[in-house]
Amino acid sequence: MPTGQHYRTYLFDLDGTLIDSIELIMESFRHALRTHLGAEPSPEQDALWRAGFGTPLRRQLAQFAESPDDVDAMVETYRRFTYEHHDRLIGSFAGIDDVIERLQRDGARLAVVTSKTRALARRGLERCGLNGHFDVLIGVDDVTKHKPHPAPVLAALDQLSADRSDAVFIGDSPHDIVAGHAAGVHTAAVLWGPFARAVLAQELPRHWLSEPAEIIEITP
Repeated sequence: MPTGQHYRTYLFDLDGTLIDSIELIMESFRHALRTHLGAEPSPEQDALWRAGFGTPLRRQLAQFAESPDDVDAMVETYRRFTYEHHDRLIGSFAGIDDVIERLQRDGARLAVVTSKTRALARRGLERCGLNGHFDVLIGVDDVTKHKPHPAPVLAALDQLSADRSDAVFIGDSPHDIVAGHAAGVHTAAVLWGPFARAVLAQELPRHWLSEPAEIIEITP
């Protein structure tokens, strides 16, 4: 992959970008609220939860807890449901495996930067046939600051010994785009995730991707 034609380093968000886990995330959230608040989430609560996609679980659930002491229990309930139903409720985005294999074959450096735990991220990659393609995986347990802070993106670049000027962070949420900008890399917004183009456009991504195959075509 010659320098100047394509990126040498591709950083990927996980949920909503590499794997289709939206149903799992929503059902885990609804189960946690039913269990701890005794009611189905309202449309407004669903929307607030969706707006936080791409940020750490504890931070998201704290918005709904009745007291700070309840957050640990809500996180545990959410995680138990997720682990139990994970393989049933996630799937692959059509064509993403071909793209990752092509990038790897062409010599690109590849990393995953996610707000999930490392263990659950690896499980998702394996379930979708993507395990083994990435040089680096940065999970929520690998850094102390999280998206939209640039720390996880910078950690991936550091582990790859990659030049940020020749790297692109590909994600489905505005938090990904903000983190990428702050880390000094180029950014690409995918339109097959849960966020509308109008929401992503507010963060001014460099590239727009309507389907996975277009990843191959973007250039610095």
